[in-house]
This record gives sequence, C-alpha cells and structure tokens, in this order.
Amino acid sequence: MLNLSVPWWELVLRSVVVFGVLLLLLRLTGKRQVGQLAPNDLVLLLILSNAVQNSMNAGDNSLIGGLISAVTLVGLNYMVSKLVFKSRQVEHFVDGQPQILIRNGVLFEAILSNAGITRDELDGALRQNGCSSPQEVHLAILETNGSISVLQRKTKVEEML
Repeated sequence: MLNLSVPWWELVLRSVVVFGVLLLLLRLTGKRQVGQLAPNDLVLLLILSNAVQNSMNAGDNSLIGGLISAVTLVGLNYMVSKLVFKSRQVEHFVDGQPQILIRNGVLFEAILSNAGITRDELDGALRQNGCSSPQEVHLAILETNGSISVLQRKTKVEEML
C-alpha cells in the first residue's frame, strides 16, 4: 500500500508529460471542449482520463504513488494558472483568443466551422441574447471559455434617441 514500485521522480515526470500532452491535445480540439461539453465531449474526457492512467502510474497502484501523481497534477495546474495570469503569450497558447463569429450582421462561416460550432448552436446563443438572426447582431464573439457573447445592433429608433 505504501511501497512504490517505481521511483517517485518517475511518477512526477510521467504526470508532467501526460499533463502537457493532454493540455496540448485539448487545446488543439477547440474551445468547445472547455465551455460547452456535449455528451460525446464528456465521454471523451472520461475515457481519456482512464486511457492515460497507466502511462502516469507505470503500474504502481500504491497509495503513495497515487498521491504523488495527484499532487503533481494539482501543482502543474496551479503553475499553469499562474503563468496564464502573468504572461499574455502563455494565456494565448493555453486559452486561445476570442474569435469574432458575426460582425454587423455578417456571419463568418469559416471561423464558425474551424471552431466546430454548428449553426444550431450559434442560433441558440443568439436566441438566448434576444436575437432571432445574425442580421440583428452587431458583434458575436466566441470567448476563450467556449461561450458566445452577443451584442445586438441598435435599431433605427434607438439611434434617434
């Protein structure tokens, strides 16, 4: 229960490598993974965690080994959070950048497609913000957390006031 079958530093190294690779993979798959988990996204994350478990623990099922991996992962997460806060470049790499989906009623289909957002998902976000079509939108932005911010266009009556 308390005896390690591999050196402690190997557990730390394996955890660091797995954390880095998963961070990169999830970053490459897009913003939806973070902000809006569809059922298939949730299943992927659950299976992914099980798939990488053995690569992190090298077959060591001891209590100490599990705690070393857990502390390493939490520590890495803390360090990445601090780096994201302090460095704009790290923030852009880890979190990405907001992307404009609609500007002055013009929908950017290529950005929508690259982000993996369906037209139904976009329409739902527009409805949640009181818009029934892209033509009513001044700006729709895919935020770094996967949410969509929508600013409505001003109507002729509002512009006169």
